[in-house]
Amino acid sequence: MNAAEIKLDLFRKIDNLNEPELGKIYKKFLALLNAVPPYKLSREEKAAIEAALENGLTYTHDEVKEESRRKYPKLRFK
Repeated sequence: MNAAEIKLDLFRKIDNLNEPELGKIYKKFLALLNAVPPYKLSREEKAAIEAALENGLTYTHDEVKEESRRKYPKLRFK
């Protein structure tokens, strides 16, 4: 499932809930979203990214996918 399909599926399931069920799910969903803070890069990680960009050490999405397929042939990629 891609992101749009997941969102649509969630919307449909939420839309079918009655009001008490919706209240319970809403509280749980907010708690879950608030429990996971966004990842913050360390100074070292930021410096490594900047150095790679300055030195042209970048790869396209397709290059990364191809390398991953070659390195992990038994994994299923979309």
